[in-house]
Amino acid sequence: MLNENMKAIRKSKGLSQEELAVKLNVVRQTISKWEQGLSVPDSDMLISISKVLETPVSTLLGETVAESKVDDLKAISEKLEIINLQFAQRKTARRKLLHWLFISLCMIIVTISTVLIILNSPYLGWDYNDPETAVLGVAFHSFEWLFVRLAPIILIGAIVGIFMTRKKPA
Repeated sequence: MLNENMKAIRKSKGLSQEELAVKLNVVRQTISKWEQGLSVPDSDMLISISKVLETPVSTLLGETVAESKVDDLKAISEKLEIINLQFAQRKTARRKLLHWLFISLCMIIVTISTVLIILNSPYLGWDYNDPETAVLGVAFHSFEWLFVRLAPIILIGAIVGIFMTRKKPA
């Protein structure tokens, strides 16, 4: 809501992101993040934005209610709190997804390693005079050779990832 209103009002005033950024003394990327909804300005910055865009803060936040200044600040604080909570929930969901992806990667590596150990490279005893068998044998050998060298590195990285994305104690 804030991001869409801010972008629409900026464009209606004929300002580019760069021009608005200069007036607010921030970098253009900050304006871009606000307009994409990736972050939100703090309450002081929100007031500065409303002054530069010559628009009430309530309009930026999507309301047309005229309240006293104390009530405006309270409403702004509540809306920013809700937006920050939504960002925190998205961040937590992303962290959980990464955590389970790392766990899945570890399980896949262990499973493939177990299968390779059980099979014990059966292609080594194949008759390589037949071209199709030779190509298949080389493919199996190449996969096994690469896997044995890369799997430990990927496994260590995945284990580190699991610990880095685990839920922190409160």
